[in-house]
Amino acid sequence: MTEISALKAGLIADIEAADTLEALDALRVGALGKSGVVTGLLKTLGPMSPQERLEKGPPIQDLRESVTAALADRKAALEQAVLDARLASEKIDMTLPAEAGPQGSVHPVSQVMDELAEIFADLGFSVASGPEIEDDWHNFTALNIPETHPARAMHDTFYFPDEDGQKMLLRTHTSPVQIRTMMQTPPPIRIIAPGRVYRSDSDATHTPMFHQIEGLVIDKGITLGHLKWTLETFLKAFFEREDIVLRLRPSYFPFTEPSVEVDVGYTLTNGQRVIGGDGDAAGGGWLEVLGSGMVNRRVIEACGLDPDEWQGFAFGTGVDRLAMLKYGMNDLRAFFDGDLRWLKHYGFSALDVPTLSGGVGA
Repeated sequence: MTEISALKAGLIADIEAADTLEALDALRVGALGKSGVVTGLLKTLGPMSPQERLEKGPPIQDLRESVTAALADRKAALEQAVLDARLASEKIDMTLPAEAGPQGSVHPVSQVMDELAEIFADLGFSVASGPEIEDDWHNFTALNIPETHPARAMHDTFYFPDEDGQKMLLRTHTSPVQIRTMMQTPPPIRIIAPGRVYRSDSDATHTPMFHQIEGLVIDKGITLGHLKWTLETFLKAFFEREDIVLRLRPSYFPFTEPSVEVDVGYTLTNGQRVIGGDGDAAGGGWLEVLGSGMVNRRVIEACGLDPDEWQGFAFGTGVDRLAMLKYGMNDLRAFFDGDLRWLKHYGFSALDVPTLSGGVGA
C-alpha cells in the first residue's frame, strides 16, 4: 500500500509540473497507456482471489481515478494558458474601417426546396433524383401518356436528335424519377423528387426552365384519404398555419386514376391574398396549388410491380409557384433574371436553415 501511495504522489507531482501539452500526454501514456504503470497494476487484479481483490483493488482503483483527474485538470489549465497567450498576442485595431462582409444569399428557390425536404423528411420521405436529359419511354410511355398526347408535341417539349433510334429530350416533369425509383427500389416507397424541368413556354407565370417537386408513395392498402392527409399536413407546415383548408376537384392525368386538383383556401387582407381559411367564406377564394391522384395501374405494371398488391399516390407542384405564394412574389421571370437587387430583397441568409422546430420559413 505504501508503494502505491508513493507512486500516486510521484505521478501527480510529475503531472502538476508538466509545462506543455506534449509533456503531459507523455505522462498519460506512461501511466494509463497499454504498457503504463497504472495499467500494469490493474492487470494484476485478474488472477487474484476474491479476498485479495477486495483488499488490494480499492487502492489501485483510487490510483487510476486520481491520476485521471489530475491529468484532466492539468490539461484544462495548459489549454487555458495557450488560449490566454494567443488572445494577448492577437489584437485587432478597432479604429480601422471594417471590411465588407459576405454579400451572398440563398436564392428563394433553393430555400423553398430545403423547406420542402425538411417537411417531407419528417413524414418519412427520402429525396430521389434522376437525369435531366431523359428518354421518351421514361418521360412519357411508362407514365401512360399516349403517342398522340399534346404533351409530346414539339411546341411543348425540347427534343434532341434521335440517338440510336431513341428519342431523347429535356424532361418535362420529374415524374421519370418516380419510374426509375419504382423499377430500382422494392416497395414500400416514399420519395420526393425535386429538380429542374423544361417546357417551351414563357410569360409572367411560366418559364422555359422551372423547378418542380413530385412525391410518390407505393405501399399496400394506400387510399385517397392517405393522399389528402399527406398534402394537408405538408401545406400546414409549409405555410406555417393550422387553418389550411383543401378542396379536391376531379381532374385527369394519364398517370393517375382517379386524379384530383388540389386547391387551398385564401382570404383577402388589405387587398392581398393570404393563404389560410375557408375559400368559400366571405372575402375568400381558392388557389390551385397541386395536381395529384392514385397511381394508375398501368404505370405500376410498367415498372414491374403487381397493381393488385401495390397501390400508391403521387402529387406534383411547382417550387417556384410555392415560393411566389408564400413570399408574395408576382412575376416568375424575376427568379431567373439574375438581378442582385431582387435577390437582396427576396434572398435568404445563409444561416437561415429550415427546421420544423425553429420554423421552415423566414
